[in-house]
Amino acid sequence: MDQGRTGVFAKTVDWLFRNRSTGALTIAQWPNLPLWLFGGLSLAGWAARTNPPLADWLSIGADLALAWWALDELLRGVNPWRRFLGAATLIGLAALITLRRAG
Repeated sequence: MDQGRTGVFAKTVDWLFRNRSTGALTIAQWPNLPLWLFGGLSLAGWAARTNPPLADWLSIGADLALAWWALDELLRGVNPWRRFLGAATLIGLAALITLRRAG
């Protein structure tokens, strides 16, 4: 690669992944409370699949926890990548809920 392309690539990576608070590159972070809730409720919903009313309530809780995480990332993400992940997750979750209701 020539220097111009390398410089543009480095600047793009820096802009996209650089944590605005710490200056570190941040692509992923340890799960926080909403993600732990999403994981736990999803697992419990899978375990309760033979009890449809309970599984449905657990699924709703998991969806709400994931929406909480995604909205938090969209609004307070440490870099554009994290904000993009939040937005993409909200769009995907909305599509999934729409498909569930249609089917």
